Amino acid sequence: MEGNVGVAVHSESLNGLSHECKPTAETSNGHPNHKPVTNGLSSRHNGKDHTKGNSQLKPLPISALKQNGILQTLVAGGEQPKAEEDENSGLKQAREEWDALESIQPVLSEESSPTPLISFNETLQHFQTTDLGELLKNIHPTVHRTGLSALTHFLFGPPRLHRELLEERDLVFAIAQCSMDNSQVVHMRVLQTIYKKLTCSKLDCPRFGAHWENVGFQGTDPATDLRGTGFLGLMHTLYLVMDPETLPLARNIYKLSQHPTQNFPFSVMSINMTRIALHALREEVLSKECNRRQQVVGVLNDFYVATFLHLYQLWKTQQKTISDSGFVLKEVELFAKKNPKQMLRRLDMYLKEKRSDGAPRGPSPDSQGQPPSACLGEGPGRAKEMHFTGVCDLPLDMEGEARLI
Repeated sequence: MEGNVGVAVHSESLNGLSHECKPTAETSNGHPNHKPVTNGLSSRHNGKDHTKGNSQLKPLPISALKQNGILQTLVAGGEQPKAEEDENSGLKQAREEWDALESIQPVLSEESSPTPLISFNETLQHFQTTDLGELLKNIHPTVHRTGLSALTHFLFGPPRLHRELLEERDLVFAIAQCSMDNSQVVHMRVLQTIYKKLTCSKLDCPRFGAHWENVGFQGTDPATDLRGTGFLGLMHTLYLVMDPETLPLARNIYKLSQHPTQNFPFSVMSINMTRIALHALREEVLSKECNRRQQVVGVLNDFYVATFLHLYQLWKTQQKTISDSGFVLKEVELFAKKNPKQMLRRLDMYLKEKRSDGAPRGPSPDSQGQPPSACLGEGPGRAKEMHFTGVCDLPLDMEGEARLI
């Protein structure tokens, strides 16, 4: 049958692709020719070719292939690994930049360069060349005694300090009257040096802040803890951390002060050792050693270190905590003032042993076994153990004194 045969237009889904057939007016040998349209592409097929007996495909232009949905999907899928590769490359670069942050050091200008460390002798020279006339008027270098107490002290007490040492002694008490001055470069250098030596930091820290509590001050301003000892309290800590022989001891004490259960405020405890040393000097129990060595500052420094060493040994080996601090401080003070010669001798032995083999023989501050002798320097036959009570068990007449200042 010849003529135009109308074929209805229909579309169906073939794997997600629309297949559309449109009518055509062409006929060949009585059979209608259809042009299926697949995703906008039309292809001619004639069913069976009676003349040749096989199917024929009409070639398509490349521009038409670009619109093919299957090809577009394949192309998109082929680009995905490249996108993932770019993303992984970006993550890798970001990770490398983040890791590099740990090795970045701040670039310091001349104005922001770290404050240089200061030695104890340089600090002492500063006060020796400073006018302390007003402070010298208010010092009390000795205990005022009257009546029978004065007579007993004169007859049986320690010897008087040599006249040539009185000026040096008065300087010590004048420094103990001196408060911290933010405008004094030396004062600020002392603070920075103490912080850097204890924390091993190379950069300066702010004048105020919670970081001072990390080294054992009670607040954000170290100046508020210097009552009773003045700037001498900082100078003694400076001596402890700047002397190469005592720096390891300072760091051992500082490490113990950070202990989870045996912790204590390092700087405040150091200031208490200065207070004990000042009391010993005022009560003239150090006069004999000062006369023998012909110096006051050196003897006072060693007595301060010896007292701190003694407290450290007791605190560590007898498992003391901050609740015991009041009674421990009182016992340490009484023993130190009663036995200054033994205290200094024990310190000398400790430092000599550290120099010789790096670890003291016998009871060491780092040992957790036997408690040390209460009488430093005495033989084992005369040694006795110190027994501490809780701070709440102190006698009433001791409660006001036996506490951290």
